[in-house]
Amino acid sequence: MRRALALALLLLLRLGLRSARALALGRPPGPGSQRRPPPGLGLGLQRLAGPGPRPALRPSWLRPPGVGPEGRRPRPGVCGAARWGYVPGARGRGRDEYERRYSRAFPPQLRAQMRDLARAMFVFGYDNYMAHAFPQDELNPIHCRGRGPDRGDPSNLNINDVLGNYSLTLVDALDTLAIMGNSSEFQKAVKLVINTVSFDKDSTVQVFEATIRVLGSLLSAHRIITDSKQPFGDMTIEDYDNELLHMAHDLAVRLLPAFENTRTGIPYPRVNLKTGVPPDSNNETCTAGAGSLLVEFGILSRLLGDSTFEWVARRAVKALWSLRSNDTGLLGNVVDIQTGRWVGKQSGLGAGLDSFYEYLLKSYILFGEEEDLEMFNAAYQSIQNHLRRGREACNEGEGDPPLYVNVNMFSGQLMNTWIDSLQAFFPGLQVLMGDVEDAICLHAFYYAIWKRYGALPERYNWQLQAPDVLFYPLRPELVESTYLLYQATKNPFYLHVGMDILQSLEKYTRVKCGYATLHHVIDKSKEDRMESFFLSETCKYLYLLFDEENPVHKSGTRYMFTTEGHVVSVDKQLREAPWREDVFPDGGPDGRPPDFKAINSSSNCSRVPDERRYSLPLKSIYMRQIDQMVGLI
Repeated sequence: MRRALALALLLLLRLGLRSARALALGRPPGPGSQRRPPPGLGLGLQRLAGPGPRPALRPSWLRPPGVGPEGRRPRPGVCGAARWGYVPGARGRGRDEYERRYSRAFPPQLRAQMRDLARAMFVFGYDNYMAHAFPQDELNPIHCRGRGPDRGDPSNLNINDVLGNYSLTLVDALDTLAIMGNSSEFQKAVKLVINTVSFDKDSTVQVFEATIRVLGSLLSAHRIITDSKQPFGDMTIEDYDNELLHMAHDLAVRLLPAFENTRTGIPYPRVNLKTGVPPDSNNETCTAGAGSLLVEFGILSRLLGDSTFEWVARRAVKALWSLRSNDTGLLGNVVDIQTGRWVGKQSGLGAGLDSFYEYLLKSYILFGEEEDLEMFNAAYQSIQNHLRRGREACNEGEGDPPLYVNVNMFSGQLMNTWIDSLQAFFPGLQVLMGDVEDAICLHAFYYAIWKRYGALPERYNWQLQAPDVLFYPLRPELVESTYLLYQATKNPFYLHVGMDILQSLEKYTRVKCGYATLHHVIDKSKEDRMESFFLSETCKYLYLLFDEENPVHKSGTRYMFTTEGHVVSVDKQLREAPWREDVFPDGGPDGRPPDFKAINSSSNCSRVPDERRYSLPLKSIYMRQIDQMVGLI
């Protein structure tokens, strides 16, 4: 069964195969298929489209579990009243409008034009970084100059957590150059990194950011250079002697002090690259930051044949996993690394938790360790039981469309009425695990917000139908999910979505020397910052969405993307761990059963793949969801 699941997951990742347009994993009878009515919450998204009367009924996303609109419990299979009969602000645009706009094929010429526009977007940002900012970490695109760590204000974590004085944007963009087939610039950039970048710096950086942006990129580029097949063109480097791998090793060694002297095995959030953990270091860290290191650390361990890095990363994951609630199976978003006490009790899919879930599944895909899949399945079941609100089925039945909310990890009760833009990654993760229909539904929600503002606000209040936090730092999550949904369905709808996103970025964020963060998604005022993930992820996923002939899709090699969008081939080398030792010989870190450990939950979400093929007609899925949610297009 596990072998079949692994095969199905890996087949889904073979994005270039024609069969990927319909393949999705099935849901077996049992707990995974008969999802109980979600507890609590619901509010229609009609007002996304503009002003309109509030519905008279109490929003179903806000109701106590199982209670209908007038205090009655609904009949089985119905999650509240259907209130999508009219959409305020739709201005007469019904399904015929969607049919005209989205059901037609996306012409090859238009697709090539969008591909070239995505490449040009990357080139404009990259060339300006190299001209005005290198060797500093980031480009200030409005004033055309570079940005490094804020030495004058060590408490400026928004900058200092990310910028380590190691040419971050150049390092982060390496594999994007390869994917776009620019071998000469890739080779030049690699040589620049080898000759100019050093980690022997008095820089205090966040372990998570250094791992996903820098370590992950070095490993990805090393694998591209040493791939005997060279699918992206000749990306080899003359006299290359594994320098990028050695640099990755050097960086990881400098991050290791974060894992020392913590009673739980959960790492400190920050280290100084020269001196180790700062004396005044914070003992509180977020779940995603501490638990999303396993992919990069695991790749490094398996390439080096040294278990140390995977061991510490896996120990952190298992320590966090042991602290989940016995009642709900959920984790919080902030934990004390010394006591194991949950400081932040919010459980959701966004900031603080997002990539923790992502890396449980991706670690299994890469390394084939069954415990990773077991943790992911249990986590996904808990998410479905306690975070998912709205009607049971994405595309049929009554009630509000599904939405994943923020709840208390212990009680499952609603904690607030906002979602953040990082949650837009989740439809892409659902594609990878086979829940394509739910992915379609959730993606439509985030696209509806994008359509209103031309960007995703950092935080959106679904009850007030307005942004809570108004900036947009060029994040890639919606683009990533759009790309993966297109690969799974091959429906041209997602090409239109990608074109909308691409054109919005060009219209609202392009400035003199690159692309700038939107300070305010409504008035479109800007901040002078272009984060490195814009080149490493946002531009890359847009390019791949429109480049059907890319080697990622056509080479026959199976690829997966890290949480920073770095491409990694899925192959036998990463499935082999010569040490094959139990990370927890006696049940806990350092050979001791930790006394803070919670009792394991009994949640079970085994999923058996079947090869049924989804029929995804536009009218039955896309038009209904977008029509119900937006009325904007």
